[in-house]
Amino acid sequence: MKRFYQSTVGKKIIMAVTGLIGIGFVILHVAGNLQAFAGREKLNAYSALLHGPGAELLWVVRVVLIAAVVLHVVMAVQLTQRARAARPVGYHEREPQVSTIASRSMRIGGFFLLAFIIFHLLHFTTRQVDPGGWAHRTDARGRYDIYGNVVASFRVWWVSAVYLAAMIALGLHLWHGAWSFGRSLGVAQPTAHPLQRRVAPVLAVALWLGFSLLPIAVLAGIIR
Repeated sequence: MKRFYQSTVGKKIIMAVTGLIGIGFVILHVAGNLQAFAGREKLNAYSALLHGPGAELLWVVRVVLIAAVVLHVVMAVQLTQRARAARPVGYHEREPQVSTIASRSMRIGGFFLLAFIIFHLLHFTTRQVDPGGWAHRTDARGRYDIYGNVVASFRVWWVSAVYLAAMIALGLHLWHGAWSFGRSLGVAQPTAHPLQRRVAPVLAVALWLGFSLLPIAVLAGIIR
């Protein structure tokens, strides 16, 4: 196990697996977010379900997800350090053989997403950040009014701007991550056209759109 962890191949496999865990989470997360279009009752009931009886399972999921994020970041840093150590002097005017804006933005986009995740948790989970002034209000049934918090927060222009920028970074990160995990795990077949993969861009665009719809709908007055 130690040799596997210390090997470059092992680190790439860990990064791919933890990335898959992250993809699974964001798919479920966007499905929950879109319930805001069904109204306050639907979204607040969903939130109450997650935090009500049996919420211990949710904490297990959170622990797994946090561990996956930490491992993903650690593997990314360590692999970057190894790549730089193996080539201390970069090539001049080097044109990458397989390069997209998604692959070139993975590092800076990844760190931006890490900062955003912390902000997002402080905003909607622990509610220590309250730009909309609605984080501690309840609905008519005495439940946390997540719907009201979402609407009040996204009416603040800079909050929507931060979320929309983060969703662009997430879409690019997912695009390259979904494209590369098959190669890291050895399940993708070699091809003369490695960038011509259909699942990765479709998945990335679908999730980017799903997450971006909510702040856009609030700003447009569709959700109020």
